[in-house]
Amino acid sequence: MHEDFTKLFKSMMEQGQEMVRAFNPALENLSVKGMETFIPTMTKDMMEMWFGKTFNREGLDAKTRLLVTIAALTVLGAHAEPQLKLAVRHALEAGATQREIAEVIWQMSMFGGLPAMQKALEMAQAVFAETEEKAP
Repeated sequence: MHEDFTKLFKSMMEQGQEMVRAFNPALENLSVKGMETFIPTMTKDMMEMWFGKTFNREGLDAKTRLLVTIAALTVLGAHAEPQLKLAVRHALEAGATQREIAEVIWQMSMFGGLPAMQKALEMAQAVFAETEEKAP
């Protein structure tokens, strides 16, 4: 059982590092220990936010949460390219179809404008192509 936990923990750490690189590469060199002195509850609060009640609340399933995230990131435009690509990948893994993702992005043209929608669709299409290449 200990070996299974070790593998799980290692996998979680690798995924966390991948997320950091995708969201903001500069965070890879951030020293959390220094921040804990300034904000003692930061580690606990961040873990609760990422893996606790914020993203695992009842009411919306993972697919819906990811589609909402894609909508928000689309409106942000080019500022959120790595985050949008990651959200599209995770949405596909959570069962969203390419059509559903494209519809969500298209809907955001009213809020973020056509350039933001076009850029988001291009990024989504790149992710679609990547996932189709990897499929057996």
